[in-house]
Amino acid sequence: MVKLKDDERLDYLLAENLRIIQSPSVFAFSLDAVLLARFVYVPIQKGNLIDLCSGNGVIPLFLSARTRGKITGVEIQARLYDMAKRSVEYNNLTEQIHMIHGDIKDTPMEIGFGKFDVVTCNPPYFTTPPKGEINPNEHLAIARHEILCTLEDAIKVSSQLVRQGGKVAFVHRPGRLMDIIQLMRQYRLEPKRIQFVYPKLGKEANTLLIEAIKDGSPDLKILPPIYVYNEANEYTPEIREILYGEK
Repeated sequence: MVKLKDDERLDYLLAENLRIIQSPSVFAFSLDAVLLARFVYVPIQKGNLIDLCSGNGVIPLFLSARTRGKITGVEIQARLYDMAKRSVEYNNLTEQIHMIHGDIKDTPMEIGFGKFDVVTCNPPYFTTPPKGEINPNEHLAIARHEILCTLEDAIKVSSQLVRQGGKVAFVHRPGRLMDIIQLMRQYRLEPKRIQFVYPKLGKEANTLLIEAIKDGSPDLKILPPIYVYNEANEYTPEIREILYGEK
């Protein structure tokens, strides 16, 4: 049994047959995290993976269904770290997933440089607005805005943690694409794969998936687009397979 606190609930990760602790007032994962966990390259049998800005641990949980490698998650907010840790325990994944409560900027010094084959990150998307415009919910404000972690912080740390030839994957907003590419190259991460996600056909992309290789050679591939909804505002077959495992 798992002990739930306050307004927490235990949700299914249906396609993976796992459960995750969620809280609407603190954090509930979005489709972005699911897409990143499916997009990134992972070694199947072994390897070291690390997820930065882990929130309630959704990406490490999703990755555990794709690889037998060791997975580390890093989250700065104590409440979210606690939720992630309890979700890992509930799913009997403590031998595979290790959660760290701390600032990602301290992680390379604490656990070592160049130790990981894969780094994933679903960072805060938005630069910090004026104080009056920040969400009064501290947990949501930190998750959405670059209050404790900037895009440059996330990319710099990812480069420090990944081995040469290892992969780094981010999910972000298309409007930050040029910033992401510039910063990745600044920190020796060469973008290799990009995929855009669209709400539906005819709409602008609202999500960006990008994967880079440490010290890789230039050769960028733009993958086919992903559409979330069809004309009837129902999930497309691709999204239904990702979320529910339906073929």
